[in-house]
Formats: sequence, structure tokens, C-alpha cells
Amino acid sequence: MSLYAVTDPSTGEVVEEYPTATAAQIEDAITAAAAAHREWGRATTVAERAASIRRVARLHTERKDELARIINREMGKRLDRSAAEVEFSAAIYNYYADNAEKFLADEPITLLDGDGSALIRRSPVGVLLGIMPWNYPYYQVARFAGPNLTLGNTILLKHAPQCPESAAALQQIFLDAGFPHGAYVNIYATNEQVAEIIADPRVQGVSLTGSERAGAAVAEIAGRNLKKVVLELGGSDPFIVLSSDNLEATVDAAVGGRFENTGQACNAAKRFIVADDIYDEFLDKFTTRVLRKSADLGPLSSTAAAERLENQIGRAVAAGADLVTEGRRDGAYYPPGVLTNLPADYREELFGPVAAVYRVAGEDEAVELANDTPFGLGSYVYTTDEDQARRVADRIEAGMVFVNAVGAEGVELPFGGVKRSGFGRELGRYGIDEFVNKKLIRIG
Repeated sequence: MSLYAVTDPSTGEVVEEYPTATAAQIEDAITAAAAAHREWGRATTVAERAASIRRVARLHTERKDELARIINREMGKRLDRSAAEVEFSAAIYNYYADNAEKFLADEPITLLDGDGSALIRRSPVGVLLGIMPWNYPYYQVARFAGPNLTLGNTILLKHAPQCPESAAALQQIFLDAGFPHGAYVNIYATNEQVAEIIADPRVQGVSLTGSERAGAAVAEIAGRNLKKVVLELGGSDPFIVLSSDNLEATVDAAVGGRFENTGQACNAAKRFIVADDIYDEFLDKFTTRVLRKSADLGPLSSTAAAERLENQIGRAVAAGADLVTEGRRDGAYYPPGVLTNLPADYREELFGPVAAVYRVAGEDEAVELANDTPFGLGSYVYTTDEDQARRVADRIEAGMVFVNAVGAEGVELPFGGVKRSGFGRELGRYGIDEFVNKKLIRIG
């Protein structure tokens, strides 16, 4: 079997296989990307590149239904959520088309001594490698490719092995939008080829969204070769509930935060940390709503993913946790559930429709538990006390804190984490400032 294949998780059927790239194809891709950077990335204006990115957004919108069907087939995402992902991706491209000239404008520096002037001019660095995951096949590419192509960097894109069809569809969109050969190149690369690409002197940086293990491996290779890396890795995001004047709405938000993409999101709410005085009522309402989710859940991304989750849950229960669920795993389908009474040292990230709920005495214990994880991606805080909200948000060790809100991400808001959730930021103005030469120009 080839490494790259479309396997419909709802049936387990292998729809189509794609051969991995040959060494010659990888060399041709790097050569084309390097040439495109010299001849296009550095020769065009920001306005010209922004116009091309705007065409990418338009093509996403025009092809929304087709693109949605592709990822529904590849990784099981419901068609309505697949279409919503395409729409959000188009919004990201439009955001950079709208704001690139402002973000990349020369930045004057006030001199402390001497005559003349000084400024920072932002320019592209060259060829970048993007390594993308299966859970958001379009969105993850958009937040990497949108800002960097607008800046003038060129891209080699290695998608997840189970997403070869969406990978090819994206390359076609960039070509149809008028980007030259080499500006965006899809590569069906092996892990060994990825290591060689990172080491190639023509490649200036790498961005990976994926597992902690993959991030560590890529960072090690990049470090040896002095390449900059942006990493967005795992998360074990806390959802802290300290008080509520509408517990029904808070529970609805908690369920929504957990079940986005069937729980297969790095920044999904995963650990629900609830103050003692409302714990019992919250748990009762939350469990009822979680169990109801079984009626509208699709499959996980693969049977292997469902088996991994099943093994994780089995280990938790064996360690003393209590599980409330209905039904059993059926291929890639996994029933929703709630875990309680977890051991204090339980640290696993659950990538699927199972929530872990913890009881705490109050704010201090909630913050301590929230921070007691190697990850630090996102977090959620629900409280009726505005001072407490600000205080807890400041104390949480994470790259993002959402107060009394879920699903509040936006194209203008930077996305990224700390600790073992990675480093660097995507989206917003910070997303265009990662792989950039901030060149000082001092005129005497």
C-alpha cells in the first residue's frame, strides 16, 4: 500500500491510493519553490500578491461543496462542518488580502543619536515547508499559506497521509488563482524525505501542526540545520467553571467546547474543572447533554484513532476513573462519554468525544489543576466575577484564554501555545510576522 490513501472512516473502504514522491520529484519541487521565490516572491508587490490571495479565497467559496465532500470522505467530518471549515479558510485568505499592506508597511525607528533615518522593512525569507494534520485539512493550510504567500515566501506543503485528495485540490486552487509554478507545491513526502527537505539549504523554515512527538522530531532536525520552526502541537485545555448565573448556558458552552470536530481539535475543551458548590448540578446536566450527542456524531478520523481512544479510556478506568457512556466502539465510531474520579497524575490528551470532569474547592485549586499539565495551548474560564475572570486569565499558563465564551476564535486573533504545546503564532498580524526578514535600513 502507498503511504498516502483516502480511507473513508465511515466504512473503512480504501477509496484511492496515491504514490509517495520520488527523490527526483522532491528535488524538482524544492528547485521550483526556490526559483519562484527569486522570480515571483521578491519581484512582485504586496498588493499584487494580496490580489492573488483574494482569488484563492473566492475559489474556496466557489468550490465549497466539492471541497467539503472531499474531507468528509477523507476524515469523516460532517458535511455542514466541512463546509464551515472551507468558509473560515476563505475568511483567512481575505483577511490577509485586506491587511497585508498595513502589516508589511515600513516601520520607522526614532533615532536616539545621529542624523538621518532608520526603518524596518519586512521581506520574505524564501522557501518554507509546511507539515499539516488531518483534523482541519483546509483551515490549517490557510493559516500557514495565507500570510506567507502574501509576504512572498514560497511553500512546500506536506499534508497528512490520509488527506491526499484535499491536498491536491488545494494545489489546484493556488494554480487556478494565478500563482506561478513553484509558489505552492504539494508534495506526498515520506518522513525521511521531510528530514532531507528541512536540511536543504534552500529551505529557510518549517511550520508543523501535529503531535508532540512529531513536533519534537521536526524541531530537532531544524535545530541541527539552524532553521526557524513554528510548532502548534497538542493541548489539554482546561474549562474552568467557578460560578454561573445561567448554568444551562454554561453547560451548553461546555458541550460545544468539547465536541467541536467530534472532539478532535487541539484546542478543544478537554478537562472540565468545576467549583465544588456547583459541581454536582453541573455534572448531572453535562453528562445528560454529552450522552445525547451520540445521535449527531460522525466517525472519528479513522478506526485506528478510535482504537487509540478506546485504549486510553481503558487505562483511565483501570487506574480508578469512572466512565459514564452508552454503547461501544464500532469501527471508527466512538460513543460520547464522561470520565470522573481521575487519578491526580493522569496526563493524557483525549482526542475524541470523551470529557474529563474534576471537582475543586475554589479558584486557587482550579488554577493549580489547570496548570498541572505539560501542555499550554488554550483555556476557558466561566465566572460571574469580572475581577476573578481577569485574575484567573492572568494566572493560567496557556497561549490563549477565552472568558465566558467558546467558539470565539477569529481570523484576527493570534493562535498558539506555550510549554509542550509549541511556540510561534498563527493568524492575526502575528501570523505574518513569523517567517519574515525584519531588515534594518539605516540612512546617515
